[in-house]
Amino acid sequence: MPAKEIATLTAKGQVTVPKAVREALGLRQGDQLSWELEDGSVRVRAVAPLDLVYLQGLESSLGEWSSPEDEEAFRDL
Repeated sequence: MPAKEIATLTAKGQVTVPKAVREALGLRQGDQLSWELEDGSVRVRAVAPLDLVYLQGLESSLGEWSSPEDEEAFRDL
């Protein structure tokens, strides 16, 4: 059975992620968490940060697909 940790909700709706959970997930200040609701329970997941340099490189390579000829060829897809 997995270890259970308990956190208390503040008046502002905030919780502190227990230290054991932060350490297990390698979480640091500024990291983001997603909250997924399902059947009356919630799953909290660490969100992997996007590599901005990679995304900028990818975006710059997509320009080759934006010619008028490409727009015509892809119009009916």
